[in-house]
Amino acid sequence: MVYYLVGLLDKTSYKYIEKIQKDLSDKFNLYTELPVLHVTLEVINEPDIEKLTFWLDNLLKKYSKFTININGVICFDPPFKSVNLKVEKDIHIMNLIENINSVLKAEGFKVRENIDDWDLHISLANSYFSKRDWSAEEFQAACLLTKKKYFKKQSKITEIQLWKPINDKNSMVVKSFTLKNSTEK
Repeated sequence: MVYYLVGLLDKTSYKYIEKIQKDLSDKFNLYTELPVLHVTLEVINEPDIEKLTFWLDNLLKKYSKFTININGVICFDPPFKSVNLKVEKDIHIMNLIENINSVLKAEGFKVRENIDDWDLHISLANSYFSKRDWSAEEFQAACLLTKKKYFKKQSKITEIQLWKPINDKNSMVVKSFTLKNSTEK
């Protein structure tokens, strides 16, 4: 099974972005339950969960909450049919991702080979968890509609979680990793 290490947004940003997600879902009749908004930091294939959580606990305990810059919209063509907010690859988030990737790789976990090939994003709507497969025309319309609402915002990543790939908020979280406030040691 594939697992995802994700960054979660602060409550204020989440509510603001969730309204955009809900508008898209309602307009194109996509979701019964909205997927959780997040930034995927790493993808881990077939891990030993106990070993993985041990390494993640040790690795992430030194990290503080951090700001991300969201700048524009990025759409992933079929088969994904995904409309997303683009997260800038600044030094803070990329250092975190590089550290996670290199430590896990050194410990024998199957992670991404090249972190630079990944477009950081927050998925607003896609065909993966939707209740129906939306058409190519609907996807293009959603992409254009979202791009017209030029989006630029700062948000904060306040927590990191390890997820199973299911859209069930009660059972998808394997482990949560709390990030320190920037004033904590």
